[in-house]
Amino acid sequence: MAKKDWHPADIIAALRKHGTSLARVSREAGLASSTLANALTRPWPKGEWLIADALNIHPSAIWPSRYARNACPRKPRTALTTHNRCSSASSSEKQDLSKD
Repeated sequence: MAKKDWHPADIIAALRKHGTSLARVSREAGLASSTLANALTRPWPKGEWLIADALNIHPSAIWPSRYARNACPRKPRTALTTHNRCSSASSSEKQDLSKD
């Protein structure tokens, strides 16, 4: 039988048992006090890790459905190439722009 994700109230209770709160963990990470609540209801890896670190466990222990081994692995993002906006203009257009 597959493990179920922790209920949000259980996560909050576990944080309290560790002497902290969701708001405190959020503020210590430089976020607004209510921002980490987003991780309770929807996937957000950064928030999940912050909460799990406060509880000294891996996020997959709290949210097994979000870290399922049989799920499709995420592909890394490819780096965007940086383009100078002026580089797309022809040299004559650049000269016209410099005259203004």
